[in-house]
Amino acid sequence: MSEFPIVPTAEDVTRQVLSDHPDLMVVAFRFDASGAIGALHQHPHVQSTYVESGRYRFTVGDQEREVAAGDSFVIPSNVPHGCVCLEPGTLVDCFTPRRDDFL
Repeated sequence: MSEFPIVPTAEDVTRQVLSDHPDLMVVAFRFDASGAIGALHQHPHVQSTYVESGRYRFTVGDQEREVAAGDSFVIPSNVPHGCVCLEPGTLVDCFTPRRDDFL
């Protein structure tokens, strides 16, 4: 069990840091309802996303793709990205370096 709190980030979406180090952070994003949105954003961190469960439509830069349980992909630094939840589930994101704004 993580010592970090569960933080609401949007309607039906929460975030919980699972582990962190200055060079790397692992975070679970839980989407509790179809239609929940991970707002379009960008950051200087390189991000790897693993779909633990659920199904999502992701926008990464100018590309759109559907992903489901077992899929993973990398989002380069400063590339706009976001998603719409198609089936509730959990995304596990790794960031390098860590997202200090999540602490």
